[in-house]
Amino acid sequence: MKNIVLTGFMGTGKTTVGKLLAKTLNRHFFDTDEMIEQQMKTTISEIFKKVGEKTFREYETNVVSVLSNADNAVISCGGGVVLNKHNIDRLRQNGIIINLYASAQHILNRIGEDDNRPIIKKMLHPFDEIKKLLMQRKAAYDNCDLAVDTEGLTPEQVRDKILSDTNIKEVLGI
Repeated sequence: MKNIVLTGFMGTGKTTVGKLLAKTLNRHFFDTDEMIEQQMKTTISEIFKKVGEKTFREYETNVVSVLSNADNAVISCGGGVVLNKHNIDRLRQNGIIINLYASAQHILNRIGEDDNRPIIKKMLHPFDEIKKLLMQRKAAYDNCDLAVDTEGLTPEQVRDKILSDTNIKEVLGI
């Protein structure tokens, strides 16, 4: 059975919604960032500090390679997974790609005080820089089978919106 792959910028609800989807559908849940943290035995912030973003993205690609072989899973991808088209191509082989999105202001409101967000912590002007990153990543995020605006919705409402989509229901056989 196809995997459900959640993409989107940090703070759009991928992990929370992913866990709800996994529970509702009785599937395994995987989070690429959590898997990297477990493998490296440290936080994403520390990985960024110690080895930089380029090496982190290599770790991320390795995790995606493993998860692309999963079956009947829900996979929450780190916000930058989409930057490498090869990652999405691999995940799409056995998965349906669902992008969760929100406005820059909503994202900043959700994650502005989160110390585990290394990219945000480096920003001098977070709102402007989030907007810029969203624009830079737009085409990569748009490479999906379904896009869901999470702004103003509870995680349960986002889950229900995904599961009520006709194409998603058909692909997942639900």
